[in-house]
Amino acid sequence: MENEELEQLKIEWTQLLSALTETLGKAPADLNSILFLIGIQELGKGPVHFSKEEKQDLIHIATCKILSYSNYYELEGLDKEGWPHWKLIKKIPSMDLLAQEQLMRWHVVQYFKHESDLLD
Repeated sequence: MENEELEQLKIEWTQLLSALTETLGKAPADLNSILFLIGIQELGKGPVHFSKEEKQDLIHIATCKILSYSNYYELEGLDKEGWPHWKLIKKIPSMDLLAQEQLMRWHVVQYFKHESDLLD
């Protein structure tokens, strides 16, 4: 990402964290907690108790969903319990941890721009 893009991402990320804090009543702990929220939203079952494995699955669902904006994943469909299943359709490029974090943050911001009214 170019410096200008990084600055814009930083601004939008800060706005998202502020909006989530206002909505949730507390700040999200980290990127994984935001992915967990997206996973719950995408699953569509509402607030229920999830096992540790299900929580990991929800983060995976969120990761696939947000990376689908750049055509890395595509939704294959839902299983009999209503859980979405995704297929990798384009290899995600190798990158360092900082670049991965920036990529994920950019996609999370895109998710909230497209799927909610938090960033209107």
